[in-house]
Parts: sequence; structure tokens; C-alpha cells
Amino acid sequence: MADEALLFVLPERHPRLGAAMSAVGELECSQSPAVLGWLGAHGIPASSERVRIVPAGAEVLVPEDAERLPVPLSEEETLRVEHACAPESVTDMESELIGFRDTTQDWRSLVHRALTAGIAAPRIAQLTGLDPRDIVQAVDD
Repeated sequence: MADEALLFVLPERHPRLGAAMSAVGELECSQSPAVLGWLGAHGIPASSERVRIVPAGAEVLVPEDAERLPVPLSEEETLRVEHACAPESVTDMESELIGFRDTTQDWRSLVHRALTAGIAAPRIAQLTGLDPRDIVQAVDD
């Protein structure tokens, strides 16, 4: 393992910081007893938009009142987390959503990233052709 990232539960009504854990793809640590127990103790699924992750060195982004858990990441996982945490322009995100119309691969991750970028669910539905109910379900998963 290369680095330690910080997993946290974003407090209610707080601006979205870091990346949704579900947006970075499968992490080796996500199935560890420590992470599963931590999520269970907080009564929140790993797919929730409130379960966030930041790479090592970005701990200042985590709200003081957020529940935290350090997690180890491989070098490849660290790169994915850093990429997911990097700001993305709305135009770039919308272009990716338009391209998404032709594919169904990893659509939940794309929806989570679009929501994190600040694109409203109705706009995501318009750009992707997804049923708005599927978008709501992806957020709740």
C-alpha cells in the first residue's frame, strides 16, 4: 500500500467535499472488516453520497465534525482518488454525459461524479437519456 487516504461521512447539509467513495470505483479496503464495521456503525452504505474520501494530504478538506477513518490505498487507487477529487469543469462533465448516451458501462459512477460536480439530476437525465427515477435510485444506493 502506498498512501493512507481518509474516508469520512459528510455531515448533513454540508457542501460536498472530496469524492464519493462510490465514484472512485472499487477500492481494496472497501471490503475490509474495518471499513465494513465503520460503515455499519454509522448505518450508512458505501454507495451513499455522504461517504466521501480524500487522498493523503487533503485532510484539511474534511469537516471537523465528520466521522473519519484512515484507509490504505495502492498507488493506482491513490491516483483514482486524486483524480476523482480534482475539480472538473461543468462543460467537461456535460460532454462526458452526452458521450454516455452510447454506453452503459459504469453509469452509476458517472452519475455520482456529475452530481458531485454540481450538475442537477434533471440535467443529467436530459443529457444521458436516463430515467430520472434511475438517477434518484443511484443516489440512494
